[in-house]
Amino acid sequence: MTSGVGVRIEPFPVPHVKTSMQSSTLIPCLALLALPSFALAQTPYFPAPVAGSTWEITDPATLGWCPERIDSLYAYLGDHHTKGFILLKDGRIVLEHYFGTFTQDSLWYWASAGKTLTSTIVGIAQEDGSLDINEPVSTYLGPGWTAETPTQEAAITVRHQLTMTTGLDDGVANSDCTDPACLAYIADAGDRWAYHNAPYTLLQEVVANATGQNYYTYFNARLRDPIGMDGFWFPIGENIVYLSTVRSMARFGLLASNGMVWGTDTILHDSAYFHAAITPSQNLNHSYGYLWWLNGQDSFMLPSSQFVFPGELVPHAPADMYSALGKNDQIINVAPGQGLVLVRMGDPAYDAQLVSSVFDDHVWQYVNALDCNTGIDEVGLQQGPVLAPNPCKDVVRFQLPNKVRSAEVTLFDTMGRTVLTTRSTGTIDVSMLAPGSYAVRIISDGKTWTSALKKE
Repeated sequence: MTSGVGVRIEPFPVPHVKTSMQSSTLIPCLALLALPSFALAQTPYFPAPVAGSTWEITDPATLGWCPERIDSLYAYLGDHHTKGFILLKDGRIVLEHYFGTFTQDSLWYWASAGKTLTSTIVGIAQEDGSLDINEPVSTYLGPGWTAETPTQEAAITVRHQLTMTTGLDDGVANSDCTDPACLAYIADAGDRWAYHNAPYTLLQEVVANATGQNYYTYFNARLRDPIGMDGFWFPIGENIVYLSTVRSMARFGLLASNGMVWGTDTILHDSAYFHAAITPSQNLNHSYGYLWWLNGQDSFMLPSSQFVFPGELVPHAPADMYSALGKNDQIINVAPGQGLVLVRMGDPAYDAQLVSSVFDDHVWQYVNALDCNTGIDEVGLQQGPVLAPNPCKDVVRFQLPNKVRSAEVTLFDTMGRTVLTTRSTGTIDVSMLAPGSYAVRIISDGKTWTSALKKE
């Protein structure tokens, strides 16, 4: 898999009027009320817990949203390979749009956004008394599930699987491989954060062994069916991904937005577990909970790197947002304070990557501009420098904001060590660097941007 957040050069466009594409849910704007874009969340609405059931719609006009700005959002999404998009406000659909041949009934993969489904199921299994996340993984998988010594292996708990802190080496030839020989020691459990698919994948086996039930049967009965999701788990290589419609993705986001309560039905009663899932779970990557990505923190880490990036994961999104993020920009954003759930399915917006905060942030800049009472200049619709090509071999380029002539550029390796410092007008020669992943920090005009670069 290709990792990182670096993307190709593309000047970020100020929203402009553009005709709508394909099918969309957008009630004609009869009157634009002088209301804030996102009032505080109200009592949420829940569609019937039956897949394909009728879903109430909120007219964007009642939120004071401009039709031409909605069209600009759709244009941006369509230009960046989106297949389906939904924005909920207090549970009701405000915006829904599909592109090309993709429809409301089309299925697509969640990729790693589906990790949050497994996080929820682990909480349900613990609530049932079937497992304890503080117990060693070997309690449920048996000894010898890794290549570690018995003492090292016994120190790895289910909680370490949930928080990506198992200490197992993610730099092996195949980080998706769950065979014991592929699960090697690199650090003590809890001492190192690394985005590692193999230990996560084994959580499904942990749940199955702990409950004595087939994981998929248990998942369907305890989570999918009670909230009316469609879809199923599907093996792709050594990964197991979830496929569903966009609306089912939105159903899960709505459930998470309401603290795992669906109407009068509580899916996960253990509120302490869910709170822990959507707050920093360790001191290494402040923007990671129990397989959920967290906004509003002071720093974040990304897959395939040990570099700690300063600032928020998605700077233009609400600070209380937590997200399910998957490869190629599969997104569920939950902003409970504003009653918002944003869902995007599709192909990669820029380049293939495991987790992207860059595209997500661009989408939120468009969403923040929807209110007719908000001037475009107030929103600050500007993109920082974006790297291209990425991955690269010899030279990588970036585009500086208008009127900025040069920038200070620093590259760090995966251990956080400085490997290159230069002053650049938009070109970086990386031919002398060894192949691998690097963090790139660009400082210009008093602003700092960070991104990730893959050197081939």
